[in-house]
Amino acid sequence: MSTLRAGKEALAAKGWWGAHKWLALRRLSQISILALFLAGPWFGLWIVKGNLNYSYTLDILPLTDPYVLLQSLLAGHAPERNALIGVGIVLAFYALVGGRIFCSWVCPVNLVTDAADWLRERLGIKGGAHISRGARFWILGLTLLMAVATGTIVWELVNPVSMLHRGLFFGIGAAWMVVLGVFLLDLFVMNRGWCGHLCPVGAFYSLVGRFSPLRVSATGRAACNDCNDCFVVCPEPLVIKAPLKGGDRGIGPVILSPQCTNCGRCIDVCSKDVFAFGTRFGNSVVPVAGVPHTTPK
Repeated sequence: MSTLRAGKEALAAKGWWGAHKWLALRRLSQISILALFLAGPWFGLWIVKGNLNYSYTLDILPLTDPYVLLQSLLAGHAPERNALIGVGIVLAFYALVGGRIFCSWVCPVNLVTDAADWLRERLGIKGGAHISRGARFWILGLTLLMAVATGTIVWELVNPVSMLHRGLFFGIGAAWMVVLGVFLLDLFVMNRGWCGHLCPVGAFYSLVGRFSPLRVSATGRAACNDCNDCFVVCPEPLVIKAPLKGGDRGIGPVILSPQCTNCGRCIDVCSKDVFAFGTRFGNSVVPVAGVPHTTPK
């Protein structure tokens, strides 16, 4: 099914807001975070100082990217006290809400890759290269090894997330070439190639939020009409099948995979309200209507 058609039933059943609520809120979150960072250098309004690697909000709250701090530690650098406080706050937050919520609600590169996905569909570009989604974990390991070998956080020199911020702060340069490369990769080479298969930042945050309580759950899976809209719009569609269709195999409805980005698009596009935000607790098995329940051996 085409993404051009996905969500049309939801639009008719729930209206525009009901079919786009979580998408709109994500865009508001991403743009607002960017605006807070840019308000200082652009307009002299220093609510937040720094960038996504390390920032200071209202000269009180330090926030530190744990992935960057880990690279720094492996490179042999001792962190300052505020950096440790900041990383503790960030780790606690993403451990609670799900690490890959960073990818869908915070990361500015998600705006770029979603734009490439939107244009790819409208140009009718099909197929492309196939790389295992596990490749991002190998790349994650490689970035950490590079920190040990070079004594620097060398990955941050080419990290598209960091480079996009630098490009917005300091103007056109090599940063925009990297961001453009990510856009063209997703548009012409591989559907959702960067975020879904290659990005080590997403791999890192999936580990941070592996046991987070906030989850999307297919609580209404008995009402599923097999339209497949959720699979079409999901950036990590492999996480949906078991919770949605596994009731007869004793699988609960909660999406427990740490690869889920908690983007909420499956909630938006489902006309039957199968999905909802909830917690990982009480993941009891409610058999799908008409399908006999069997206890897994």
